[in-house]
Amino acid sequence: MATALKNLSEYEAFELKNADKYRIGIVTAEWNEHITSVLEQGALEVLRQQGILAKNVKAVTVPGSYELPLAAQWLHKEFKADAVIAIGCLIKGETPHFEYISAAVAHGLMELNLKHNIPFAFGVITVLTEQQALDRAGGVHGNKGTEAAVTILRMLQLKEGL
Repeated sequence: MATALKNLSEYEAFELKNADKYRIGIVTAEWNEHITSVLEQGALEVLRQQGILAKNVKAVTVPGSYELPLAAQWLHKEFKADAVIAIGCLIKGETPHFEYISAAVAHGLMELNLKHNIPFAFGVITVLTEQQALDRAGGVHGNKGTEAAVTILRMLQLKEGL
């Protein structure tokens, strides 16, 4: 997680062997689109830089973050994705809605990792203010979409090396 002390979007370069064989899904929530679209672009840029072929990337959108786990599962099943990046932005409001959605999405994605034995990255910003989200969507704390893409690629690298 990016903090005031560390920007995790600044990562050490690594080589992903056989990058051209991997199929990557990206599912992005439309809610807070001015933020999620920047996160998605960060993820796409990392995939391109690491040699993932454009034809092997399938990006779809869903109405909100709650729908991310189901669409991520569909991408794995229908697109035969080797890994999926889920991108969303949840900004706390005045009701407990934020806590329910955040927990549901995190739990849903964690279950998919274990059920399907592939990486499903949690590229969901959960913040208290819009400024905190902007800071994590290409601002002072980097780009959470970049971090999510690096995460799945490193997990694929780990699996390949086992």
